[in-house]
Amino acid sequence: MEAFEAVRTLLAVRRYQDRPIPESIIKMIVEAGRLTGSAMNLQPWTFIVVQDRQMIMRLGALARSGPYIADATLAIVVAVEKTGYAVSDASRAIHSMLLVAWSEGVGSNWVGFSNLEKVNALLEIPAGLDVLAILPFGYPASKTGRGKKNRKPLRAVAHRERYGQPFE
Repeated sequence: MEAFEAVRTLLAVRRYQDRPIPESIIKMIVEAGRLTGSAMNLQPWTFIVVQDRQMIMRLGALARSGPYIADATLAIVVAVEKTGYAVSDASRAIHSMLLVAWSEGVGSNWVGFSNLEKVNALLEIPAGLDVLAILPFGYPASKTGRGKKNRKPLRAVAHRERYGQPFE
């Protein structure tokens, strides 16, 4: 899938088939995060790849906004250093991982952004890191309707040269 097509069609997936993701695709997903650019090349992220079913179910129980994590066949926990650009940089890495997964037919969604302190203890993440997100991955359980997004028109969100001159 071409890059623009992945961006155009990427949707949040919250229901997954009980089907393993090949190790080669898992490695591509993690590599996409690792290879993402970061401010001053600090790379303030840590990715914890979780495939153990019991651990994935426990992660689902800890994430109030994402109990569906428990149904995924893979979860990647993204933890960040407590530095100025860490959230921005890790957000870029997360999006890279979501796009690569999507291009391989694997769905995901960003879960978290707060209230994930208990994940630190569960996964033995050191105190110097904060869990930013849990990313569940799996093949979508139903047809996803690729590209059917409800978005504002381009002229409502983009301007040319100065505010108020629509970008068309």
